[in-house]
Amino acid sequence: MNTELFIARRIFSDKSVKKSISQPIMKIAIIGIALGLAVMILSVAIVTGFKSEISNKVIGFGSHIQILNYDTNISFETAPINRQQVFYDDIKNLKEINNIQAFAIKAGIIKTKNEIQGVVLKGVDSDFNWSFFDQNIIEGNSFRISDSTKTNKILISDYIAKRLNLTVGDKIIAYFIQTPPRMRTFIIEGIYRTSLSQFDEKFVFVDIKHIQKLNNWDKNQISGFEVLINDFTKVDKATKDVNDIVGFTFNPDGSKFKVIGIKEKYSQIFNWLELTNLNVWIILTLMTLVAGFNMISGLLIIILERTNMIGILKAIGTKNWSIRRIFLYQSGFIISKGLLWGNIIGLVICLIQMHFGIIKLDPSSYYLNAVPINLKLWHVIALNLGTLCATILMLIIPSYIISRLSPEKTIRFN
Repeated sequence: MNTELFIARRIFSDKSVKKSISQPIMKIAIIGIALGLAVMILSVAIVTGFKSEISNKVIGFGSHIQILNYDTNISFETAPINRQQVFYDDIKNLKEINNIQAFAIKAGIIKTKNEIQGVVLKGVDSDFNWSFFDQNIIEGNSFRISDSTKTNKILISDYIAKRLNLTVGDKIIAYFIQTPPRMRTFIIEGIYRTSLSQFDEKFVFVDIKHIQKLNNWDKNQISGFEVLINDFTKVDKATKDVNDIVGFTFNPDGSKFKVIGIKEKYSQIFNWLELTNLNVWIILTLMTLVAGFNMISGLLIIILERTNMIGILKAIGTKNWSIRRIFLYQSGFIISKGLLWGNIIGLVICLIQMHFGIIKLDPSSYYLNAVPINLKLWHVIALNLGTLCATILMLIIPSYIISRLSPEKTIRFN
């Protein structure tokens, strides 16, 4: 039988303790722990949710990995590569790979009677994964592409639609500055909104055959390949694996390929997202320290209140470590009660925000309409265990005060 645990339970469940001087202090400690854990759960859920949402939006436009002609620069007029590549099957057979899709891009101008807008036309083929845009369509639908026939359908952003006063079903004319100048007529099939302004202001989606025709390419010439993987956390490894396969391949004209990971292509966005980790660690550290110091003050009050009991236990031969364990167990019960309420508060707020999006954001500043929540069970478990362990460890040193108490003086203590 664990005697120390038994005594700690009796003390914790003793109704007379509710009238003691330590009770208000314990309530403050419980409230401090509960609020601290709730803030930690919210912080982790919001930051990971924010990173996940922004990453998914960037990936929706640029995929995880791109394979391009080595001579392609940062402009939207790309050097073509051949669609038929020996490395295609090798990449597709990698376990991390979800999909490989061809694409082509070209800069153009959309003009209406009263407005003009520069855009980047992204040509996609029948192998394009539309799942991201299907989730972000606000009007109309995305379109599917046939290998045999060319479609004049186009998908534009909500930003462009509002700027040019366009809606689904409207015909638009795109102009291309080249020699000789060319134009194409498209029919709006759908309108999307991602709130990522640097993409929504530029990109429209068309059949890749239009880009090939405008660039005088044959059906096997494309701007490059986009590679989608199953797990974003493995993007660095997947990029290396793809580069190992593609890096030794040359085009018939002697040119090479280059492999670009999404983190490298949009490094400014992902570096910004990484900085948010620092904010989380600062919050976790501060909340743990607040909870720890609350419990230290509470433990000292409990020891002071139970001085007579400590003296009696020492007088009958109980070792200091055993007495300290009694108070550490009691502190554990108090901490657990605070963690219980902290979980309830944090999880309820997270669930309300997930389902109702009560707290709104300015999309022009945060790229999102509402505060995102990414609630993971292992995050919650880790926060609970981390808070419990860190707080108990902080209490070990203050509990040494018990070893300095004299049995003779403590028994007579009033």
